[in-house]
Amino acid sequence: MSRIFDFFFSLVGLVVGFPVFVILFIIGLFDTGSPLFRQERVGRHGQPFILVKFRTMRVDTASVASHLASSASITRFGHFLRRTKLDELPQLWNVLKGEMSLVGPRPCLFNQEELIEERRARGVLDARPGITGLAQVNEIDMSTPVLLAETDARMLASLSVGDYFKYIFMTVAGRGSGDRVR
Repeated sequence: MSRIFDFFFSLVGLVVGFPVFVILFIIGLFDTGSPLFRQERVGRHGQPFILVKFRTMRVDTASVASHLASSASITRFGHFLRRTKLDELPQLWNVLKGEMSLVGPRPCLFNQEELIEERRARGVLDARPGITGLAQVNEIDMSTPVLLAETDARMLASLSVGDYFKYIFMTVAGRGSGDRVR
């Protein structure tokens, strides 16, 4: 059932949000010269996929987990995108393609081996990664891999249609601040 919701809401979001995407893309061109950020992430069953976001850090920033990146790497426009969560909008494309869900565990990098193992042990990798979820609305990020994997597993074990919409609305309302940056 969630795949039907994912497909419908991501399609509507991409169509209705198109003018916003264009404006953010143009501003991003002036901000970094390369407004879209693409990065290989761990997907369902541990398979790789390319996640797409609006770029919030300088182009020359090392490809590491956000909590390991320097806050000095975030651009002024990037701070705005992160605070408003608008940097996540291009992931609607990943959701439409079936690589992600609106609600699920946030996709990690392949070099986050401890988190991958914790998620594998708890069956979390059997689910599509998501844009938001229980961990995100409770500000649990990838800097605490065991807690994150436990929270992801708890969410997946009890995820209902009501929870699906609750996590989306909580995220849109501003709950959770995303991954910390040092």
